[in-house]
Amino acid sequence: MNLHHLRLFRAVAVDGTLSGAARRLNLSQSALSTQIKALEASLGHELFERKGRSLVLTEAGRIALDHADAIFRTADDLAAVMRETGAARRALRVGALATLSRNFQIGFLRPLLGRRDVEVILRSGSQAELLRELDSLALDVVLTNLAPPRAADTPWLVHQIGEQPVSLIGTPARIGTRDMRELLRDEALVLPTKDSALRAAFDALAARYGVTPHIAAEADDMAMLRLLAREDAGLAVIPPIVVRDEITSGLLVEVAQIDGIREHFLAVTRERRFPNPLLADLLAAARNPAGDSIP
Repeated sequence: MNLHHLRLFRAVAVDGTLSGAARRLNLSQSALSTQIKALEASLGHELFERKGRSLVLTEAGRIALDHADAIFRTADDLAAVMRETGAARRALRVGALATLSRNFQIGFLRPLLGRRDVEVILRSGSQAELLRELDSLALDVVLTNLAPPRAADTPWLVHQIGEQPVSLIGTPARIGTRDMRELLRDEALVLPTKDSALRAAFDALAARYGVTPHIAAEADDMAMLRLLAREDAGLAVIPPIVVRDEITSGLLVEVAQIDGIREHFLAVTRERRFPNPLLADLLAAARNPAGDSIP
C-alpha cells in the first residue's frame, strides 16, 4: 500500500464509478481497476460493492476513506504536523435529532471535546434522514429521544444513555401553591407536538386528572419550547436540562415536577464489523458506575 493507491481509491470513492474516476485521472479503466484490486489485496478487505452502475463503499471502504482523508490532510500541511505530537486525529460522526436538547448533546460529547486527537463532526436532521445516513455508514451514532422501529432484520442497536424528569417550567411569576390538577386546569401550557412520546404521556396524564388543558402553543423543537417559556407564553412541559442555564440564572423556575413522566435519551448505532472505538468510550461514560444518567 502507498499514497498513490490511496489517491486512486479516494478518486473512485468520490466519483462512484471507475469510468468517471479514470477520465479525471487520465488513466485507463483497466489500469485503475488493477490498482484498486491491489489496494484491496494489501488491506485484506473489499472496499467497494457494485450497485447498478455505481460503486458503493463497503464498511471497510468507508473506514479506509476516513483514513485516506486524514492522511491527505496531514500531507497538505506537513510543517504544522511536525509541530504537533504526531498523534493521528480520529473522527466521530454524530447525528442528532434536530429537536433534541442541545444541553444533552453537549453532555454526551463532553468527554471528547477539547481533545487534540479527536474531531467531532455533528449533523442534525430528521429521524428518517439520520437513520439512512447511519445505515450507509456516513454516521457512527444517532442521538434521539425517539426509539426507531425495529424488525427482525433491522441493524439498529438502541442504547439508553440518559433519563430526565419532566417538569412544568415557567417564569417566577407563575410560582404558587397549587397542586398539579390546578396547574393543568388554570395555567396556559406550552407543549410538545402530538407526534412526540412526551406529548402522548402528558395527554394521558391530563386525561387521568380529568382536565382539558389550555394550550397556548405547541412546538416540535426543544429550543423553541425553551424560548416560549422565556417569553412567558405559559408553563412549558419539558425536562429541566433543556433550560438548565435559565433555571440557574433565575430567569425560569421549575414550578412542579410531573410524576410518572420521564424523557429518555437514546444513542442508536448500527451493527458493524469495525465499530468506532471513540463511541464505545462515550457509551461507557454515559453509563457511569453509579447508574446515573447524564446531568
